[in-house]
Amino acid sequence: MRTLNSNLSGWQSLSLLVVAVLLFNVGVSAKGKAAKNAPVFTQFIYQGEDPVYKNNPLKPDEFYNPILQGCYPDPSITQKGNDYYLVCSSFAMFPGVPIFHSNDLVNWKQIGHVLDKTSQLQLEDCGISAGVYAPTIRYNPNNDMFYMITTEFSGGFGNIVVKTKNPADGWSDPIKLQFDGIDPSLFFDDNGKAYVVHNDAPPRGEERYSGHRVIKVWDYDVENDKVVPGTDKIIVNGGVNLEDKPIWIEAPHIYKKDGRYYLMCAEGGTGDWHSEVIFISDDPRGPYVPADNNPILTQRYFPADRANKVDWAGHADVVEGPDGKFYGVFLGIRPNEKNRVNIGRETFILPVDWSGTFPVFENGLVPMKPALKMPAGVENQTGKNGYFPNGNFTFKDDFSNKEALDFRWIGVRGPREDFINVTDKGLQIRPFVTNIKEVKPTSTLFYRQQHHHFTATATMEYKPQAEKDFAGITCYQSERFNYVFGISKKGKDYYLSLQRTERGQTTVLGEVKIEVDKPVTLQVTAAGDDYRFNYSVNGGEFVNLGGTVSGDILSTNVAGGFTGALIGLYTTSAGN
Repeated sequence: MRTLNSNLSGWQSLSLLVVAVLLFNVGVSAKGKAAKNAPVFTQFIYQGEDPVYKNNPLKPDEFYNPILQGCYPDPSITQKGNDYYLVCSSFAMFPGVPIFHSNDLVNWKQIGHVLDKTSQLQLEDCGISAGVYAPTIRYNPNNDMFYMITTEFSGGFGNIVVKTKNPADGWSDPIKLQFDGIDPSLFFDDNGKAYVVHNDAPPRGEERYSGHRVIKVWDYDVENDKVVPGTDKIIVNGGVNLEDKPIWIEAPHIYKKDGRYYLMCAEGGTGDWHSEVIFISDDPRGPYVPADNNPILTQRYFPADRANKVDWAGHADVVEGPDGKFYGVFLGIRPNEKNRVNIGRETFILPVDWSGTFPVFENGLVPMKPALKMPAGVENQTGKNGYFPNGNFTFKDDFSNKEALDFRWIGVRGPREDFINVTDKGLQIRPFVTNIKEVKPTSTLFYRQQHHHFTATATMEYKPQAEKDFAGITCYQSERFNYVFGISKKGKDYYLSLQRTERGQTTVLGEVKIEVDKPVTLQVTAAGDDYRFNYSVNGGEFVNLGGTVSGDILSTNVAGGFTGALIGLYTTSAGN
């Protein structure tokens, strides 16, 4: 996927930008008011139906990989005792940086988001694939503190760190760190010293080829939460072997084992040449020597038409498990039958053999399989008792919990609370005066697409009052690539339409006059690359509108960027 690798070169230019924070969208002023033209969603059902899970049923001692399906990329993991915490990139999604907890590395509960306040996250005017990149979470036993460090390409933040004593209780406001580059990570040595490593551009005038990057290290002042000026040092130039012109050395992490220091990085770009490589040193500041057996994780060498294909594996983080064995989390993709990437980059896990000098991901250098052996003594509870589901599952929400939405519901560029209101009838979404194609906060509640084969239905009560009123569902890859399926008004009549937006240009694929005095159920079904949009009035049979349409615009192959497709409950008073 050279498209992805060429997009990645934009990170270098992005790191030089300071994005001005715009005023909040005018629609936000409606917060707390019951708008007359607001739809009420009474039920949402998402059901995964992927053949890979039907054809590979779990044995009693197995669990499915990936552990987080859908757009949960760039995983990082840390440990305090028997508690494990995992975070992922969130880009322009709000709240940002989902955080999960586990005691066994198999069963995970989402406990919230790290960045869930506007003081931490300002995304109002950034594209869907900007915002928050590559977070790293670390526990510092020297002061009993958790840290999350990341690059926030919006709001003028740059590289930031937040911290907390308890990841479930909320995190501090961001502390801006004074260095350029991306993908920062913290390392806390057992002698109390701390370091930051990150990806950066080579020194001015020394860039040898496109994608040439370096890894830098800084001393980190834990007392004052800042890098120590003048301590920056390049510890990797280009990658394992500069003469091979390796691209996008990034996502660095330092570990200490048996008195020696290991630097693990992604190399090859987040595309079809992605991999994980390892270096060793006697000092956290280097020099670092690459292992002879690099890469230690990749899926790039195998036939393109292999069954149950997993690809793009890399951007990893390693932790010691409760059984004393090491495990690594990393991103990967599972393309559909046309090799398109609609569900985005997901979080996988593999055991790591660190019995020798260097770690190697077990079965990470052969084609990966859908299921893994359970660690000894662990019971698979995924999808039960509040644990995150995987495999084929059904998510159903009737929006009856007035205390809090499920953590899987997100906004884009702004808080959900600015446009939602849980009522006795269901979830009311107050329309903003912006539509889905604008690079602004929109009044849309999103759920990640997690399967290639799925059905998602949303039942809605809605009677638009003006011709610019619109409400329905969306399948959304970005502001420039999406489908919208919903109801609007023309004169005295109401119409349901299906619209396809590609590169910002919208085409109406189908339209039908509809009665809105009774609830309408809108449905999208996908069978790989084939999507269909259907509707039902008052619980009747579903009727298709627009025929079978391609999921091409919902893939990163076509749309570019770094996110997976989202399914949204959407309304606007700005016209669509």
